Amino acid sequence: MSVKESLKDTGVRFSEATAGDFFALLKPRVMALAVFTAFVGLMVAPGAMNPVIAVIAIGAIAVGAGAAGSLNMWYDADIDALMSRTSKRPVPSGRVTPGEALGFGLVLSAFSVMTLGVLVGWLAASLLAFTIFFYVVIYTMWLKRSTPQNIVIGGAAGALPPMIGWAAATGAIGIESLILFLIIFLWTPPHFWALALFKAGDYAAAGIPMMPNVAGQASTRRQIFAYSLLLAPIGVLPWAFGFTSGFYGVVSAALGAGFIWYAWKVLVILDKEMKPAKALFAYSIFYLFAIFAMLLADTIAMRAFMSA
Repeated sequence: MSVKESLKDTGVRFSEATAGDFFALLKPRVMALAVFTAFVGLMVAPGAMNPVIAVIAIGAIAVGAGAAGSLNMWYDADIDALMSRTSKRPVPSGRVTPGEALGFGLVLSAFSVMTLGVLVGWLAASLLAFTIFFYVVIYTMWLKRSTPQNIVIGGAAGALPPMIGWAAATGAIGIESLILFLIIFLWTPPHFWALALFKAGDYAAAGIPMMPNVAGQASTRRQIFAYSLLLAPIGVLPWAFGFTSGFYGVVSAALGAGFIWYAWKVLVILDKEMKPAKALFAYSIFYLFAIFAMLLADTIAMRAFMSA
C-alpha cells in the first residue's frame, strides 16, 4: 500500500496542491507591487547599502508580502468562493486546504520578519510585521466586512512597503518615505472603487460593504474624483521637497492631470458598461507604476550626474 493510500485509510488528507498553487497563495501580482515600491524606497533613500544586504531586504519583504496574501486567502475563502474574480483561487477551489494556507502564511511571516530583523534591521522588520498584522487582522478580519471605508483605512497596509525599504536602507523613517506612503495611500481608494463600480455585483453577492453597494454609485464617483484631486499634487511632492529633479516634477504633474481626467470621466459619464471606471482602473495601475519608475530613474540619473 502506498503512503498516499495509507493516509486516506486513516482519514488524513494527503495534500495534492502543486507548487503553483502555493505560489498563487502569495498573490504574486500584489506581491510584485509591494516589492517594486519597497525597492524604490530602498533605492531613493540616501547613502549606500551593501548589495547583498539589499537583496536580502527585498527578498524578506517579498516573502512577507506573500505571507500576508496567503493569510488573506485563508480567512477570505468563504467570500472568495462567491465572487467570479476570486472563486478559482487555491483555497475556495479546493486545491489547497484552509489549514495549509494558514500554516504556510504563518511560517512565511515569521521567517520574513526574523530574516529582515537579524540580517538588515529591526526597524524595517517591525514595519514589516506591522504591515502583515494590519493587512490580515485590521483589514481582512475587521474592516473589509464591516465598513465601506475598508479600502481607505486598509490602504495603509499597501502603502507601507516603500517605508520598509527606506528603513532597511537608513535605519530610520524620513519625511521622504512618508511622502511615498501618502502617494500609495491616496491612490488606493480611487483605484479600488473604480474596480468596485464594475464588480459591484460580486461584492454584493459576498456581502462585502464596498462603497458603491453602501453609498451608491453617485457618491462613489464623487469620492473617486475627490481623492484624485488630492492624489495629483501629492504625486509631485518628491520634487517639491527636493529629492527629485524638475523632470520628475513635470512628468508626475502630467500623470496626475491624466488621473484627474479619467476620474472626471467616471464622474460625468454614466455608462451601464462602466467603460470610464474600467479605463480609470487600468490607468491607475499605470499611474502608480509610472510614478515609482520615474522616482527610481530620476534617482539613478541624479546620482550618476553628481558622481560624473
